[in-house]
Amino acid sequence: MPRMTGNRFIAEMLRDYGVTHVFQVPTAFFGVMREMEDMDIRRVVTHGEKAAAYMADGYARASKRVGVCMAQNIGTANLGAGLADAYMGHSPVIAMTGALPAEHRYRHAYQEYDHEPWYESVTKSSVFIDKVSRLPDALRQAFRDATSGAPGPVHLDIPDEACSSEADLEVIVEELHTTFPSFRPEPEGDRVREAARAISQAQRPVIIAGGGVIASEAWAEVQQLAEMLTIPVATTLNGKLTLPASHPLNVGVPGRYSAWCANQTVANADLVIAIGTRLGGMATWDWRIPSADMPTIQIGIDPSELGRNYPAQVALMGDARACVRRLIEVLEPIAPREDRLAEIRDRVGRWRDEYAPMVNSDASPMRPERLCKEIAENLPDDAMVVSDTGHSGIWSGVLMPLEKPGLNYIRCVGSLGWGLSASIGAKAAVPHRPVVCFTGDGGFWYHIAELETALRHGIAPVIVVNDNRSLNQEKGPIERAYDGQPYGRAFQDLMMFQDTNLAAVAEAIGCYAERVERPSDVGPAMQRAFASGKIAVLDMVSDIEAMGPVARMSDVRESVSG
Repeated sequence: MPRMTGNRFIAEMLRDYGVTHVFQVPTAFFGVMREMEDMDIRRVVTHGEKAAAYMADGYARASKRVGVCMAQNIGTANLGAGLADAYMGHSPVIAMTGALPAEHRYRHAYQEYDHEPWYESVTKSSVFIDKVSRLPDALRQAFRDATSGAPGPVHLDIPDEACSSEADLEVIVEELHTTFPSFRPEPEGDRVREAARAISQAQRPVIIAGGGVIASEAWAEVQQLAEMLTIPVATTLNGKLTLPASHPLNVGVPGRYSAWCANQTVANADLVIAIGTRLGGMATWDWRIPSADMPTIQIGIDPSELGRNYPAQVALMGDARACVRRLIEVLEPIAPREDRLAEIRDRVGRWRDEYAPMVNSDASPMRPERLCKEIAENLPDDAMVVSDTGHSGIWSGVLMPLEKPGLNYIRCVGSLGWGLSASIGAKAAVPHRPVVCFTGDGGFWYHIAELETALRHGIAPVIVVNDNRSLNQEKGPIERAYDGQPYGRAFQDLMMFQDTNLAAVAEAIGCYAERVERPSDVGPAMQRAFASGKIAVLDMVSDIEAMGPVARMSDVRESVSG
C-alpha cells in the first residue's frame, strides 16, 4: 500500500473518479491544489463561494459526474448557501470545507465558528474527517452518497492536519459511482402488474414527467409508453425535453409556472402517472392540480417520496427508466385514440393561438416570448440551455420550444443568480458543446464578477440576458402589498434598476458582447457569439411590462365544468 499525504490522496481520488475541474475560493486545500499540478484537473478560483457551488452544480448536471467545490472555514456559510439548489435539484456535488485543527476548536480562533450545522439541511450527508486514515473510506462514501438513489450534495469537513499528515493510503475507485445514476433498481413484478391494470382501466390517464426522467435518461421509454396508449404528457420544468415541444402528446408544463393547456389536461384526467417527480408545490400549483382525490401511480427512486404529497394507488420504487420499461413489457398497445389526440390538439392549439401575438411580435423593446422563440431557432443541434429561476425559468420552461433531439435543458430550482455561474460549470464539463445561459438582468447582476473567472480559464458559454431593467416579477407582490394601489416610490425602490448597458460592462471585462434591441437581430447576434470563442454576453433589451404565464384557476374551472 503506497504511503502518501492526505493532500496527495485527495488529488488522486478526484482524478481517478473522473473529476476534471474543482471550483473553489482559497485558502483551504492549497496542498491539494499543489498535488494537482501534475494532473489534468483545472483549478478554478472563483470570486465567491456561492458561485463555486453553482459551478460545481452546473458541472454535475451537464456531465452526469460529480461536481466538486471547496472553501475555507470562514467561507463555508456562503458555500453551503450555494448548495441549496443542488440539494433541491438532486445534483451530485461534493463540498469540501477546511476545518480548524483540533487544538484550535472552541477557543475563539481566528475566523472560527461552528459551520457544520449549515450543511445538515442542504446535503445528503455531512462528515467531519478527524484523521488522515479516515480519508479513503470517507471519500468513497461521499461519491456513493452523491450518485446513488436520488442524487444530491454531500459535505466533507477536513482539517489541514488530516491533509498534511502521511499514512498508508490506497486509492480505490468504485466505477459505479463515477457517474449517476449509479444503480438502476427494478420495481417489484406484482406492483408493475397492478399499475398496468390501473392504466389499462383508465379512460383519461395523463403522465406527469419530472426531473427524474431526465436524470435517468428515460425520455425514450416515456415517449414509447405515451404513444402505445395515447397518453398525454405534461412535463415539469425539470422534466422539459421528455418529449419534443411539437410532439402531439406534449401538453406542456403544469403547475404554478405553466401552460394552461397542461393544467386543464391534468385536471380532466382520471389517473395521474407521476414519473420521476415528487409532485411538489411548483409542479402541482401547491397541490391544487391534480386534485387531492386524484388516483395516482407514482414512480420514483426514493421510497420516502412515494405517496408523500398524493396517496399513491400504486407506488413503483425504482429507477425511472427501469420502471417504465417494465410497464411497457406488460401493457398491450392500443390503436391511436383519435378522440384523445383531437382533444389535445384543440387544447394546445388554443393555448398557442393565445400566445401567438407575443411569440411573433416585432415590438422593440422585445417581448420575452419572441426572444425565447429566436433563441430556440438559433440553437446548434447539440446545445445545452441553462436557465436561471424566476421569470427566466418561466419563459424558457413554458415558452422556449426545444425540438432537436441532441439538446439538453437544465434549470435553477430556486436560487436567483444561479444561471451565470452554473453555465460556466456546465461549459467546463462539456467544452465541445455550445452552452447558452438564459437569465434576466436581476439574476445576471448577482455574480457578474464570474465573467472574469470564465475569461481567465477560457470557458465560453453564451449568456443571453432578458434585460427589462428591473425585477418585474415582483410587480404583482408589490401591488398586493399596497392593496392594489401602489403609491410613493413603491416600484422605484422595490423593483426598478438603473438602465445599464450590460454589453458595455461585459466588454470592459473582456467578454464578447452585444446589445440587441430588435427581435430580427437576435439570431445573427447569437451566431457571432458562438463564433467568438470566449464567454459572450448578449444584452437583450426587453419589455418591462411583459409578465410570465402562471396558473389561472379560471382556465381549470372552465375546463372541468365543460
